[in-house]
Amino acid sequence: MKKTLLTLTTAVALGLFSMYSYAADPIVIKFSHVVAPDTPKGKAAEKFKELAEAKTNGAVKVEVYPSSTLYKDKEEMEALQMGAVQMLAPSLAKFGPLGVKNFEVFDLPYIFRGYDDLHKVTKGEVGASLLAKLEPKGVKGLAYWDNGFKIMSAGKPLKTPEDYKGLKMRIQSSKVIEAQMRALGANPQVLPFGETYQALQTGVVDGTENPPSNLYTQKMHEVQKHATLTNHGYLGYAVITNKAFWDKLPDDVRTSLDEALKESTDFANDIAKAENDKALEAVKASGKTEIHTPTDEETKAMQQALAPVHNEMAERIGKETIDAVYGATGFDPSK
Repeated sequence: MKKTLLTLTTAVALGLFSMYSYAADPIVIKFSHVVAPDTPKGKAAEKFKELAEAKTNGAVKVEVYPSSTLYKDKEEMEALQMGAVQMLAPSLAKFGPLGVKNFEVFDLPYIFRGYDDLHKVTKGEVGASLLAKLEPKGVKGLAYWDNGFKIMSAGKPLKTPEDYKGLKMRIQSSKVIEAQMRALGANPQVLPFGETYQALQTGVVDGTENPPSNLYTQKMHEVQKHATLTNHGYLGYAVITNKAFWDKLPDDVRTSLDEALKESTDFANDIAKAENDKALEAVKASGKTEIHTPTDEETKAMQQALAPVHNEMAERIGKETIDAVYGATGFDPSK
């Protein structure tokens, strides 16, 4: 008994008592997301679980619930705010209903020339200031995870802005992406992601936009004869948590989770790019979709056709947010 008391007293003196006390009753983090486990986000969530549990020596247990098994798209944000789950990784277009529309800046066409531009924002002051806007809503932003840059696909070649006129294009729910499609003369059709393949197959819609990994894993390339490597838009996620839950965590646990998040974010971004590259090669190898790489002139024509969307959405997103992104990247697609 004396030896046990001495051990505990020593632990307290060294500031380690919190870790000792959690071993029998770990802190549970329910991490809910809506995609499959074998997607970049699904794999990153599992990597976070592995790292978080290891770095906290079992003080934290992460339960990952993929494929909407716990909450669906429209339910998960409310569940997080109520504390029913502790972590989510929604797409950046999902914060509008919270009244934080600034994140829709990521939906603007051609606002990033590539990953270098993107990471100047997501890893810099602009990205941090956007995450901070969630805190008054009871949400703590922790990190950005990439999915990738989107390409256009349809049943016909898409080389010029005129080629989109009259096409029914499937999109996720986003006022910015709606405006993007209308600027091209296309008709945006909001459909759930899981219904897109059948809609393309039956002609309910003519085309869509997706990172190559989505196009391939959902077999959309089987029902899309043409795809153009526009890389016009970005699809990514914000890893978020319930702020009250996060703030109450012991400092040592929070520090370990921050480390796990940093490493899982690097993993997420690396695997997203690698899997998009791999998926694009698989689409080419299938022979079912003809891939077009735009010329510099074709890219410029698309940028000019879509530049008005930036001004059109400035009031909704916040002109200061758009200008902050321009400043961080040194790029204004309208010029």
